[in-house]
Formats: sequence, structure tokens, C-alpha cells
Amino acid sequence: MSYQGSFRVWRGDADGGALEDFTVEVNEGEVVLDIIHRLQATQAPDLAVRWNCKAGKCGSCSAEVNGRPRLLCMTRMSTFEEGDTVTVTPLRTFPVEKDLVTDVSFNYEKAREVQAFSPPEGVAPGEYRMQQVDVERSQEFRKCIECFLCQDVCHVVRDHEDNKAAFSGPRFLMRIAELDMHPLDSADRRPAARAKHGLGFCNITKCCTEVCPEHIKITDNALIPLKERVVDRHYDPLVWLGNTIRRRKG
Repeated sequence: MSYQGSFRVWRGDADGGALEDFTVEVNEGEVVLDIIHRLQATQAPDLAVRWNCKAGKCGSCSAEVNGRPRLLCMTRMSTFEEGDTVTVTPLRTFPVEKDLVTDVSFNYEKAREVQAFSPPEGVAPGEYRMQQVDVERSQEFRKCIECFLCQDVCHVVRDHEDNKAAFSGPRFLMRIAELDMHPLDSADRRPAARAKHGLGFCNITKCCTEVCPEHIKITDNALIPLKERVVDRHYDPLVWLGNTIRRRKG
């Protein structure tokens, strides 16, 4: 079964642009990325879109469909009614390069600011030993495909450009939480999470969790536990008293 679907696709570049209307054939079982490819093949050969695997595992085809951050390859046309107009726009949080392609280099800059895994002294790579329960605790976070949908929807980054210098966003706070939970990581990541990566800006609205295509519970399993660890370190009165006594003894 096929029909002629109505689409509005953003066309433009860093200097500006606008939504353009198209009528494109839609076939049973297709996803939005199929429609974009057909649009390129039939009406707009210069339409720019980033994609790679078309299997929901590379994170390349991130965009916004009807205002919601999604992977184009995982958004089925069957979720829309035949008479609906489907609007496809670039990720709003990042600068537009061309059409549906945005400059997501902000995320790679933040990735480089996260201290790498720091193994304990005297333990060679082949000698790492961990309990399975400890491995499972952070395994969920390793499903991240770096589509940056969580970064796009986070209103701390999305709505306040001046926050970007001081806030790493949910994807990289999750990375810090993963390393902080690692039983063999020797670094104390709590001070950097608070002062450098802006953990305090996060007000746990769970919008990042809602758009994650891998269904990672970013807020509940990463951000909130990391916040608790930071609070224990910096604000727990018993910890403060213990640190004060130790300093006086020194």
C-alpha cells in the first residue's frame, strides 16, 4: 500500500532558511529516512542529511520530526496518519551547516574535557578483575550511540546559549557517572562534575531519558546517583566534620 504524503522539510544554511513543502510517495513499512532519500532522488538532489547505518546504531541521522528529536531511521511512517503533514527540521540546539545537517562539534569538545579512565596504580591492563554485579551497574550507559538527542532536548543547553561553556549536558554527565561507578577507576570525579561540567545546572526533568533511542534511564540511573555522590562529598555535615578533623590532625 502506498500514498502521497505531505512533508515540510527545512532547507537552508547558517545564513538562514525556511520550511519547504513537498509531496512524496510513502510505501508500507518505510521510515522517515526512506522518505528523505526518495525526496533526494526525485525532487531535491541537493538536500543535505547525515546518515550511515540506517539501523538505529550509529546515531548519525538525528533530526527533529514534528518538533520532537528523533532518529530518522527509527521513526516509522506508520506512526502518522495518511493525511498528516510531517515536518522534518535540523536539531535546534546546534548550529545548522546545511538543511538537516548540524554542527555537533560542541559534543566532541565536551567529550575531550572528561578525564579518561584512570586505572589503579600497580594494576596492569591484563590484570583487571571486577565482580559481574559491578560490570552490570554501568553496562546500561555503554549502549549510548551518541546520537546527541539528549543533548538537543536538554533545555539547559537548548534554551541558554551562555550555559554551553559551563555545562556538558546529559550525555557527558552520564559518562562521568559511568566512570565514577567503575570499581577500578581511581579518579575522584565529583569535584569536576560539580565545578567543571555543571552538574548543578541539571534539574532532572527527565527530558533526556524520554528521547533516548536506546532507552537508557539517564536521569534515574546516572544523573541522580551522581548528584547524590556530589552532595555527599560537598554538603553532608558528617563528611564535612570528618574532613575538618583530619585537616586539623594533619
